[in-house]
Amino acid sequence: MSFELIRQDTNIDFVGMRKYAYILSAVLLLTGVLSLIIKGGPRYGIDFAGGFNVQMQFSQAVELDTLRAALDSPALPGLVVQNFGDAGDHQVLLRASFSDQTANQVRAAVDQAMADKLGNVSYEIQRLEMVGPKVGADLREKALQAIFYAILLMATYISGRFEQKWMVAGLMAAGLASVVYVLELLHAPMSVSVVAATIATLVLCAVLRLKYALGAIVALIHDVMLPLGLFSLLNKEVDLTIIAALLTIVGYSLNDTIIIYDRIRENLRAKVSPSLEVVINKSVNQTLSRTFITAGTTFIAVLSLYIFGGGVIHDFALLMLVGVLVGTYSSVFVGAPILALFRPKIDAEPQQQAATA
Repeated sequence: MSFELIRQDTNIDFVGMRKYAYILSAVLLLTGVLSLIIKGGPRYGIDFAGGFNVQMQFSQAVELDTLRAALDSPALPGLVVQNFGDAGDHQVLLRASFSDQTANQVRAAVDQAMADKLGNVSYEIQRLEMVGPKVGADLREKALQAIFYAILLMATYISGRFEQKWMVAGLMAAGLASVVYVLELLHAPMSVSVVAATIATLVLCAVLRLKYALGAIVALIHDVMLPLGLFSLLNKEVDLTIIAALLTIVGYSLNDTIIIYDRIRENLRAKVSPSLEVVINKSVNQTLSRTFITAGTTFIAVLSLYIFGGGVIHDFALLMLVGVLVGTYSSVFVGAPILALFRPKIDAEPQQQAATA
């Protein structure tokens, strides 16, 4: 006998609550998008903006104002000095957006400034990272492409698995990918190309009645934009580790959505009810125990990373924590209820399959 956190005969009306869920999601998304617009986009780390990071470990506590004054040098213009890690770690992070010096020159400039003004303070440079502005711009474009193509390929998989429309979904994906590639050759801004292609994907899924893919894509966009909006509100940096976290969230959320979709498909074939809303609610309730157990165990693991992982992966773990919650929420309240929009078509499928058999 399998363990069930929530009984399968639980009857929560998730479809009936979808309007409230959509309003909540819309408010949160709008808040995040407005923050991104006001701030001119995400706050990019050196991976995307270019510049350098220097992580310094001190043997004793050092006042940031004292350190800023000591490092106020023509060789280190625009330097940002901030604490790093836990309070008792005595670690400091130096950041700057310029990158016209080599790593050795930056290290030498820091050492010289410290020797001149804080010669009695013991420290160690534990990490020094540098990225040129052109490399940073290229990485930004590749990151956008990675997220877009991940969502597009997942939509193709969903359509093929649940609707047996491999050809239609494949042609749609190939066409949209080709458009993005052509726009890239024409030097169109990658952000504009990806946003336009994503909107086109949603429209095509609706027109072609790729209902499962449409629900999954909306849920995935929801799961990407909410954490990004939160990071914008918190004024946190977006770098390659954050992109890795977003792609992980996309995969995690899709897995949860697939479980629910699979149960919906089974219940449609079993004709458990003539009402699609009842089928969706029953399917979500039947998988609710699995959803909570998976989300709970994942959340605990990521929470451990957040607490004990240290400053280097702190933001990654924070985004994953938010992503687990948002992904679980979207699978239940966003991805599944969207299928109710296609009620006439879906209700006809069991009869069509029976007639074919």
